[in-house]
Amino acid sequence: MKKLLYFTLLMGGLFITQTSKAQISVNINIGSQPLWGPVGYDYARFYYIPEIDVYYNVASRKYTYYHGNRWVTKSKLPSRYRHVNLFSTYKVVINDNNPWRYHRDHRNSYARYASHRHQPVLRDARHDRPRHVVERRAPSRDIKHYKKMEKERNKHNKHHKNDRRR
Repeated sequence: MKKLLYFTLLMGGLFITQTSKAQISVNINIGSQPLWGPVGYDYARFYYIPEIDVYYNVASRKYTYYHGNRWVTKSKLPSRYRHVNLFSTYKVVINDNNPWRYHRDHRNSYARYASHRHQPVLRDARHDRPRHVVERRAPSRDIKHYKKMEKERNKHNKHHKNDRRR
């Protein structure tokens, strides 16, 4: 019996050490949006910033802009864009592989947003809901809830009317 116990413990120990060697922990956060990104998107491949005509690749965290006669991709914006506040400028989410191929269309479609400054960003979004926000429900549930409340109110009012008459 003792031999069986020792054998089981030995085999269990070998099994645990062998499996622990095979375990690898990888923690890579691919494509997390920057804090200056717009609120309301679960996924974004690129942001187009119409104010400066620049694309931002969310996954690689690099900017693509037109310089000279070609598109250039860099990790930082050039100094000519240092005046731009990425938290306040408008961003358009574009989920194409190479959005600069359609740059003329993007510029024509989104040029009117170049001076728009009221887009909420992730930094300012609250994860816990403020108390003054009303939760929206499906219309059918609202109607059912309203009818139920009205029925209870009418029932309550009838009881009070009967009490007054007595």
